[in-house]
Amino acid sequence: MNQLAPLAEALGVSAAVLEVAVLFSLGVIGHLFIRWSVRRLAGVADRTGTQWDDVAVYAISPPAEWVLWIVLIYASLGVGESFAGLRAQLLQVADTGLVVLLGWFIHRLAKGVEMELLAEHHGPRDSDQRATISATTRLVRICGWVLAALMVLQTLGVSISGILAFGGIGGIAVGFAAKDVLANFLGGLSIFLDRPFAIGDWIRSPDRQIEGVVEHIGWRVTRIRTFDLRPLYVPNSMFSTIALENPSRMKNRRIFETFGIRYDDVQQMDAIVADVRSLLQQHKAIDKARTLMVNFTTCGPSSLDFFVYAFTKTTDWVKFHGIKQEVMLSILAIIESHGAEVAFPTRTLVMAEPDPKLLEQRLPPEDL
Repeated sequence: MNQLAPLAEALGVSAAVLEVAVLFSLGVIGHLFIRWSVRRLAGVADRTGTQWDDVAVYAISPPAEWVLWIVLIYASLGVGESFAGLRAQLLQVADTGLVVLLGWFIHRLAKGVEMELLAEHHGPRDSDQRATISATTRLVRICGWVLAALMVLQTLGVSISGILAFGGIGGIAVGFAAKDVLANFLGGLSIFLDRPFAIGDWIRSPDRQIEGVVEHIGWRVTRIRTFDLRPLYVPNSMFSTIALENPSRMKNRRIFETFGIRYDDVQQMDAIVADVRSLLQQHKAIDKARTLMVNFTTCGPSSLDFFVYAFTKTTDWVKFHGIKQEVMLSILAIIESHGAEVAFPTRTLVMAEPDPKLLEQRLPPEDL
């Protein structure tokens, strides 16, 4: 800046004032140039096939325009001796501004990623996917600003070690006081991230009396509508300690039934089993890629039992029972077509003929 001294003398102003004016003018010109360049970049990004370059332009556009001013503040630290007393303050302002711009950039980048992932050209997303994306990006933004605030305090000369220590002690106290709230919050976060179920899923727990359709997933509780249409509110922390089934995500439904015929129909067992197996193999609603078995399995007290094991293609509860009814009626018709009958519990009582000699000995003579 010593080259400006003759010009300052010619204009009759202080060299330091002229240097500040030059830096300010360069800042204005650079600010306008960066804004023009970013707009050109945005136009180029709009013509590309990918949308992620638009996210990058969205994230850097405002912070980049203000980075130049931070650079000029650093450059002004070498201005004449008259500004020597302000150098420490200017350095703090520059450091603070740089940290704030960094936090702003992370905030806009996370926001841009969220908008891109939830954009319509990605197709419709489930409510749990949208909630997971929003929760994750929101957490990133919060963490970014918390880190930026700690860095700003550090640049201002505040010892953050004491704050962190106090925060640790306070966190312990808050943790004991609000452990249930925190447990439910973390449980809700794990549901959003792991996605064991979504809104509209039918879930049940073999450990607890929980069964129904998920209606709402909150940060503290999940609302489930039971099959008798009563709302059931389950704390999110419970889902991390219980086993959970999600029948809505099954790929097939199983038919597993046992049929028994009479012992008198043992000769027809082989033909019945073969016909039932053929029935299932030809049925359009049965998934042939899954296990399919029909076998004579048990000699019961009153029947000869064979079991049917197959899977339907549909998982719909109503359609499944319609298919199962059709299959079972067809099996009963096969049994009847072979002249056999379905067995039911019976007991045969065999009475021996009385011995005449014993009868003569027991009855009095007048009764003979």
